[in-house]
Amino acid sequence: MRVAFVSLFAPGHGETPARTRTLRTARGLADRGHDVTWLCAQWWGGDHDAFDEDGVEYRSITVEPAPAAFAARLPLALRRAAPDVVHAVNSPPTPALAATVGRSLSGVPVVVDWWRDHPADARRWYRPLARRADAVTTPSRTTKTRVREHGADGDDVRVLPESIDFDAVEAAGVDDRFDAVYSRRLDRHANVETFLLGLAELRGRDWTAAVIGDGPERGRIEATARDLRIDDRVEFLGDLPTAERLPILKGTHVAVATATWETFATDLLWAVACGCVALVEYQADSSAHELVEGRERGRLVTSPAELADEFVAVGDLDRRAVDREFASFDHDAVVDRYVGLYEELVDGE
Repeated sequence: MRVAFVSLFAPGHGETPARTRTLRTARGLADRGHDVTWLCAQWWGGDHDAFDEDGVEYRSITVEPAPAAFAARLPLALRRAAPDVVHAVNSPPTPALAATVGRSLSGVPVVVDWWRDHPADARRWYRPLARRADAVTTPSRTTKTRVREHGADGDDVRVLPESIDFDAVEAAGVDDRFDAVYSRRLDRHANVETFLLGLAELRGRDWTAAVIGDGPERGRIEATARDLRIDDRVEFLGDLPTAERLPILKGTHVAVATATWETFATDLLWAVACGCVALVEYQADSSAHELVEGRERGRLVTSPAELADEFVAVGDLDRRAVDREFASFDHDAVVDRYVGLYEELVDGE
């Protein structure tokens, strides 16, 4: 199958979760033998307007990342690429809209992968984009709800989650130093305070905890642990590569997610795949609760006091190093779902 990715920005312009998701999907398709082209603004040096890397052909539509100029040139570029299906991203929206215009001429179906509503986008373009795409994929039900609010038919919106390397989970060793873990970038949305306050409620119990991650709020969060007089029992490990993080997750009993904003709680996914019991503070702008709803090894809380109570309540649940329920989130499994959607749309045409 020939798949054309339409994304003004590529990871070469700077890595973001959305661009990493797109790149992972493109490379996964290429690894299966599909013909993958990425139409983007040029991010590489030299005077060549195309090159191949890891099975993906990058084609420059514009030199500068200008959405309007990119959208104007895209229909011709798509005709030259002659794809069976177009995989576009929602942000910025005008290039993806241009792809749907090209669809009306060529009949090639357009899938829009909608990571989130970006604050820099002109939101007036979201509604026509949501309605004109042949299908929209989102990482969570939370994002799906927002796309439906833009006017998409719910039947046309599919939840295709973020993915992990489940083989790496199974192969990793076990580091059982900690009873509880928080893992995420430590930015203004991290809300690690709820985690620390919950632990502080349990000063009289025997526990150790780890915070994995780094970011601009780390110093303030460490100061909070000192103020709560639990800094001798909470270890701040910084930003760890996956190979170092997995053994810690596999050996830890409870993983906590309290962030106020999370398009997809990827760190929590790694943790539950590593067998952790998940305690999630419900937040309106976070999809983390979707990974624990209806699961025995997951609890939703709304306050530090509830978090402390659940720490105690889940103490009788067994420790696990792997939870095979989450094998369905493996990179290959999620790419298979993209392929299935593409085939459904192509066959429908």
